[in-house]
Amino acid sequence: QVQLVESGGGLVQTGGSLTLACAASGPITQYNTMSWHRQTPGKQREFVVSSPFGGKTAYAESVAGRVTVSRGIRTINLRMDSLKPEDTALYYCKLLHDGRVYWGQGTQVTVSD
Repeated sequence: QVQLVESGGGLVQTGGSLTLACAASGPITQYNTMSWHRQTPGKQREFVVSSPFGGKTAYAESVAGRVTVSRGIRTINLRMDSLKPEDTALYYCKLLHDGRVYWGQGTQVTVSD
């Protein structure tokens, strides 16, 4: 059974940095896409970055230039710099593999001003 576990969220001041990590366990191959999404109360979950293993990463306009993505076959790390209060959200890791979608439980990022 495929499972995702996220870590790395926390409280940071405006202008600070955080690195979120997500690791997948279970039977998966290199033919997968991992991504990060975020959600704030009362709003829909929104796309942050998407990275197919061995492929080109896509970025939301709101974070482009402030984030760095690193991939392993089973992992995706998201380093976020120059954080802003509007980056405060629950961040979710997503895995697309073999036609199925898996979500992690989420990790909270709070940016204080």
